[in-house]
Amino acid sequence: MRGFFVVEGRRLSYLDFGGPGIPLLALHGHYNEASAWAPLAESLAPQWRVIALDQRGHGASDRAESYERDDYVADVAAFHQHLGVGPVAVLGHSLGGVNAYQYAARHADQVTALIVEDIGAVVECDWVFTTKLPRHAPSREALASALGTAAPYLESSFRPTEDGWGLSFDMDDTVASQQALNGDHWKDWVSVSSPTLLIRGTRSDELTAAHAREMIARHSGQAHLVELPAGHVVHHDAQMRFATAVRAFLGSS
Repeated sequence: MRGFFVVEGRRLSYLDFGGPGIPLLALHGHYNEASAWAPLAESLAPQWRVIALDQRGHGASDRAESYERDDYVADVAAFHQHLGVGPVAVLGHSLGGVNAYQYAARHADQVTALIVEDIGAVVECDWVFTTKLPRHAPSREALASALGTAAPYLESSFRPTEDGWGLSFDMDDTVASQQALNGDHWKDWVSVSSPTLLIRGTRSDELTAAHAREMIARHSGQAHLVELPAGHVVHHDAQMRFATAVRAFLGSS
């Protein structure tokens, strides 16, 4: 079920995958949107009910004038309040991972467990790839072809347009968001008190093994690291093993 709510005049969208399970809030990364979590939602049901936000500038949510850290965290807080589900577990990938742990750090009483997928406490994102993405293509097939090996990771964001096919996010907004994501976020990471699972892809070009281990060592509470044979998008490359790790952690936290 798709839902909407309004924050400071902007409409934000989300997908509630439904079911009788315990709510789990899910936050996607750049280039994606809420629908990217559909396979995980299916794997975790019926024990868990995944509710995923289209973050500002992504999916069916409105574009925004600002993509700073505080903006994203405020959106998560508004999303959580809108749902009215009480304290919950929160999961995030990449951009969504930083948003998740910053929300957990700043709203500790609202987060029962935290899952962070393949992003560090220090982020050095290279946005050059974004500037090279095709903005339009005459067909869905042509768009996929232009994206090459990146296509499977972005297909949830494919959209028909007036002149063919494109992506549901704006390139310039994404660059601004990536630039704002960069920086040292150790202060928030070490402030997280909820049980935390950090999942890293062994072929990741975003999170090194050494940095992941440092994150676990410096975490102030209970924290575990799981490394799976995958690239940066672990939930795509190792779909079933990712779901198994998430399920096991949530069952024990």
